[in-house]
Amino acid sequence: MGWTTRPSVRSRALTSLIATCLLGALSATVAATPATADPKQGVGYEVTPGQPFGGHAQKSDWLGSYVVNGKHVFCVSFQQKAPDTNEEYKPGDELLDKWGQKLPEDIAANISYLLLRYGGTQDNAEAAALAHLLHSWTAKPRSDADTNPEKPSKEIGYKIQDHLDKLKEQHPDAATAVEKLTKDAEANRGPWTTAIAPPKEDQHIGTAGEWTISVKNARGKGVSGVPVKLTPSNATVDSGESTKPASTSNAKAEKATTVKTGEDGTVTVKVTPTGEQPKLASSLSAPADRPYVQFPVETGVQRVVSTGGEKELKAQGVAVLAKPGKVQVTKVDAKTDKGIAGAVLRITAKDKTSGAVGQDGKPLNGADGKPAVVTTEGENGTVTVENLQAPQEICVVEVSAPPGYTNAFDPKNPPSACGELKPGETLALKVANTPNEVPRTIPAGDRPVAMMQGTVENSASTAGILGLGALALLGSLMVGVAARRSSRR
Repeated sequence: MGWTTRPSVRSRALTSLIATCLLGALSATVAATPATADPKQGVGYEVTPGQPFGGHAQKSDWLGSYVVNGKHVFCVSFQQKAPDTNEEYKPGDELLDKWGQKLPEDIAANISYLLLRYGGTQDNAEAAALAHLLHSWTAKPRSDADTNPEKPSKEIGYKIQDHLDKLKEQHPDAATAVEKLTKDAEANRGPWTTAIAPPKEDQHIGTAGEWTISVKNARGKGVSGVPVKLTPSNATVDSGESTKPASTSNAKAEKATTVKTGEDGTVTVKVTPTGEQPKLASSLSAPADRPYVQFPVETGVQRVVSTGGEKELKAQGVAVLAKPGKVQVTKVDAKTDKGIAGAVLRITAKDKTSGAVGQDGKPLNGADGKPAVVTTEGENGTVTVENLQAPQEICVVEVSAPPGYTNAFDPKNPPSACGELKPGETLALKVANTPNEVPRTIPAGDRPVAMMQGTVENSASTAGILGLGALALLGSLMVGVAARRSSRR
């Protein structure tokens, strides 16, 4: 069983991955194929004998795909000429039954769904079952007259029960697949719907959140196994999608990535915003309300429809980012409550060692790798830090004491203040410093310091004065004697 992920257009040519021949006979008999034709059978089963038409018995009927231009196609113009391997086709119109009547809405929806889901199958039983069902719906006899073996190929109807009985007898796995595909189409046919659900909580840049993509069928139930292409904008997608059962991929993509829905029709991926207005867009191929045919250039050859004529479904989700907050820090004198300009403080997280987180999801660090430093200004001694992620707990820690406030500063336990910053709000934090003081009086309880005292006298005694005079006279006499001796020489 295979899905296609590429959306189709009515006019898309047979070169698409799976083309399905509808409107006429789903299989052409081997005996009815002209000798000059070059049909190539693909995946499916042959049943014998074939259904007679034009007054001739048929050896077998082929229920399955044909290979045309290298691609597997299903052909439905029952008992008309099978397409050659290089058959040319041109854009057609809405699929009708073999007699030109519009198909009921539920049948048309069943065909579109089965061609979308099983058109690329490589399983013989599924291919034969698909061919049988397409015959049953597009070449269903209106009366017994439509199965008259004398009818020409373009008018003969498909004997539904006869072919089903042959499958049960000759290929029981295909008969079982007929029942499976019928139930699958009834349960999951279109129109489908899809939606993207972002997280209920506000997201933050740099932080992943879980987004859920859902695909539902016409009954509102989830469709499993649907490939969904995701394209993020201002975000990355972790393609390790969460489904039931879960995937194991861990690759991240900033561009498109493809995931598949789980059993409940949903897939959950982690989306990390990288900027403002993060978005996630999805697209998928869904069965069209009605398939559209491709006409053969050569008349008498079966018509085809490209995978039933699927359509593209799109959805988009937009995350709500939490509004940033800001912090206003005020540095004051502990006694006067007046502002102190020039105070240096760090803006940190709750632990007072790591940086606070900005709105971009990155920590506010300086060139040294430490939390960013701010300086208070003005008479009020304030500074404001904006565009901070919220909510988060923020602290301001003093780096060094300003002049005149050093005595009470303890570098091991510096003054700080913390608070909870809320989205879109301003957190006001105040840090106080105790000013230095010089003692002017002796503190109570201290003993006075003992000081030594003495008296200096400035008066002189009479004996002292006489002694000094005698010494001066003796000195003069000695100088005179020395001078005479020197002159005699």
